[in-house]
Amino acid sequence: MVSETARMPSGDVTLTGDLVVPTEPRGTVLFAHGSGSSRLSPRNRAVAAGLHRAGLGTLLLDLLTEDEEREDTATGEHRFDVALLARRLADAVDWLERRPDTAGLAVGLFGASTGAAAALMAAVQRPRRVSAVVSRGGRPDLAGDALPLVTAPVLLVVGGDDTTVLGLNREAARKLSAPHRTHVVPGATHLFPEPGALEQVTEAAADWFREHLTGGAADETPAEATGEPEV
Repeated sequence: MVSETARMPSGDVTLTGDLVVPTEPRGTVLFAHGSGSSRLSPRNRAVAAGLHRAGLGTLLLDLLTEDEEREDTATGEHRFDVALLARRLADAVDWLERRPDTAGLAVGLFGASTGAAAALMAAVQRPRRVSAVVSRGGRPDLAGDALPLVTAPVLLVVGGDDTTVLGLNREAARKLSAPHRTHVVPGATHLFPEPGALEQVTEAAADWFREHLTGGAADETPAEATGEPEV
């Protein structure tokens, strides 16, 4: 297993990420965290560990530089700049394609909070490279006009007691034309702190990626768009 701190160029900045590539990876999952979080998020790292056990590589990426994070903490300037975050995610997808150890692998995107909207927009920007998207307690509604353009299968994981976000996810799901499913974790709130809740998120994400990351670049014709029943 390869594990390294990666430096990735995007426009005029350099982003920092933690890359893990198993010996025989089934695909690579790129994480996009929400505002106020980072690649060191214990929740995303717990999910990433579960994906490693499922044979998937991961890249946990800080989509803002340290200076931008400081600005955002003081002003909130960047946290809802979903277009910026999406462009940087798309650059990260390109970066994975240039690396010899990840170039031939299908790519999945895992987004939390505002990172979910960025993941959906990046999937639209790289439709032949992104094979699946998972949102954890996300704000897919912030992807706006990009939602009907997504072709990758989408899993929306939401806490059953996170009522406002659950409503926003259901509204966003109605705008998706790609195959999609909403997975509700009963009794869970926004950050899934309840016993066993994050484990359910990890299992659902691993199952989704195992199903849709089939080993190569996503260069096939997308499957016919069909909504799937809510779980």
